[in-house]
Amino acid sequence: MAEVKKIPSVCIGCVWSCGMVAHVEGGRLVKVEGMPEHPLSKGYLCPRGEALPEWVYAPDRILYPMKKENGSWKRISWDEALDFISSKLAEIKDKYGAHSLALFCGSIGVENLEIAAFAQRFKGAYGTPNLLSVESVCYRSRIIAHQLTFGTFLLEEPEDAKCIVLWATNPDNSRPHLANYLRAQGGGKKIIVINPKKIPLAELGQHYPVRPGSDCFLALSMANVIVNEGLYDKDFVEKYTKGFDQFKEHVQKYTPEKVSEVTGLSASEIRELARTFATNKPACIIPGTCFDQRVDGLQTMRAFAILQTITGNVDIKGSWASVMFPRLGDLRLPVEEKPLGAEEHPIFYSFWGRSSPYGQTLYLPKAILEEKPYPVKAFIVVAGNPALSMPESKAWEKAFEKLDLLVVMDMFMTATAKKAHIVLPACSFLERPGLGYVYAVTSGIPYIMLRRKVIEPVGEAWPDWKFWTELGKKMGYGELFPWKTDEEIIDFFLEPMGLSYSKLDEYPHGFFYAQKTYDMVIKGKVRTPSGKIEIYSDTLAEHGYPPLPEPVDPPKVLFSTQEEEKKYPLWLSTGMRSIYYTHTQFRTIPSLRKGFPEPVAEINPETAKSYGINDGEMVIVETPKGELKIKAKYVPEVSPNVVLISHGWEEANVNLLTGLDPKDPVTGYPHYKALRCNLRKA
Repeated sequence: MAEVKKIPSVCIGCVWSCGMVAHVEGGRLVKVEGMPEHPLSKGYLCPRGEALPEWVYAPDRILYPMKKENGSWKRISWDEALDFISSKLAEIKDKYGAHSLALFCGSIGVENLEIAAFAQRFKGAYGTPNLLSVESVCYRSRIIAHQLTFGTFLLEEPEDAKCIVLWATNPDNSRPHLANYLRAQGGGKKIIVINPKKIPLAELGQHYPVRPGSDCFLALSMANVIVNEGLYDKDFVEKYTKGFDQFKEHVQKYTPEKVSEVTGLSASEIRELARTFATNKPACIIPGTCFDQRVDGLQTMRAFAILQTITGNVDIKGSWASVMFPRLGDLRLPVEEKPLGAEEHPIFYSFWGRSSPYGQTLYLPKAILEEKPYPVKAFIVVAGNPALSMPESKAWEKAFEKLDLLVVMDMFMTATAKKAHIVLPACSFLERPGLGYVYAVTSGIPYIMLRRKVIEPVGEAWPDWKFWTELGKKMGYGELFPWKTDEEIIDFFLEPMGLSYSKLDEYPHGFFYAQKTYDMVIKGKVRTPSGKIEIYSDTLAEHGYPPLPEPVDPPKVLFSTQEEEKKYPLWLSTGMRSIYYTHTQFRTIPSLRKGFPEPVAEINPETAKSYGINDGEMVIVETPKGELKIKAKYVPEVSPNVVLISHGWEEANVNLLTGLDPKDPVTGYPHYKALRCNLRKA
């Protein structure tokens, strides 16, 4: 019997990048366990992590390059694939210009440093400005909101908080290490759940079933109570903020009585909520991803930031605190032209001399279909599945059909890969080393860890950096891609920190590269133009946006008439997280499919019965964008008149119901949440 090697590494099956120990026998992964020494996951591993052996050896995995010919897939060599791609890219660049190529990194592409970085490198070598990513729909919006307010991105510290507000987030599915902590050590804390669904953690505290899309109204009404009842931190506000007087006047119109009509909460509940938050310091709001994905998403995140600020819950333990982010080597090459969406959403792309590495993905279908502002003819997708993950799937399907070249590098034949001309086999994160580096920006932990290679690549799979390097060589950019090994690449990334692959390898459970400090505010390190926390944002005002948070009632932008609105009486929110899947990933893994076997529309039983719908019956969910056939599931915890549907199911793609418009005016983010729908039996 072969020896079982236990290899400490990092699971990047989702953004949290939990510590894991891989058991390898005879070169084959046989088991994965949690790593007790890891400062975030502390030995926990979710079902996705436990299923990694099934995933990496899945029978439907892509094992070699393929080319579509006459509607069928033909196996080809890597050299043939690179020759075809490089020839087409050269032809397209010569005819339409470099900007006619767009690149896309999906979720794990952004969280996996070497994938995103080498796509950046090739972007610059080719000369296109158009590297796109899931940051067009997720997370960057809140980063921008924080930067506009605090000058940097702050992270929640629930462990030391006395009051925790779980606002439209369900940690059991999206942040399990937090759920585990709250159940084990949350006693004595005030736990507030604001959600149209009563999640399991609501049993630990108080649940406020807010109406979808009304959260910014609620936050401003809480501020109204806190300001008018003198519950704000006067000393902190006076010393460290800018614009409080304008904000105080601004929130007067958001009285609990008025906002009660929008939120579905009573005025007394709003006052109770505001007082609990303001009088139990330190406190932290933990917002869900849904606030990125609404027409007033940035303004809602700004409202949360201001609530933290006026109560003095900034840069103290248990609040929102700053952290030193890792300094990593930068592979970007300069490109003068701005990417798609930069003109329409300048703050999303750049402000205060800080530029995003990404364009706004939602403008790509128009560039392909209408050739505006210019034609995009080639699209290379790595570690992503925009056919299912981006809004208005029908537009993407039409766009893919018009492309001269669509290349997808992935482990599985995704909905996007099925539309491609060339499909390339990608290594899993288990088959190549890398860095676990996201802890500062996701969890406020100044920590980095070597993600060790666990097994050799399956089939003919390549690491992404090798694909970009070899493609670069084929196109004459070889001198821009001098790295030859994974270790050389990791050394390049770590060099600014004074670290190396070999040095980090000495720390099997990771390395704290800095100590947390709580002196950003008191020592005058706030990196805004005024040097203070900017409650009132001159930057937003200068760009023509509201300088103070302005909520938007979704029907006002979804419908042009009240008659049209009446056709869609129910609220629909999409994209609820599942502990078994990460976006469109892991859907064919048997053990995970047992946990969440099929797509469903979660509906309150009384609402379903009013439409004559029984539990388990097939229904048609309809929005102005389209229809979706899906099974109804009675869920009493869901508020009446609300329908919840998860994303990522190819057989029931909820993005048939969403649209490329309306968008958040500042960031261009789509409106996935607080949609309106109708319901009928199938």
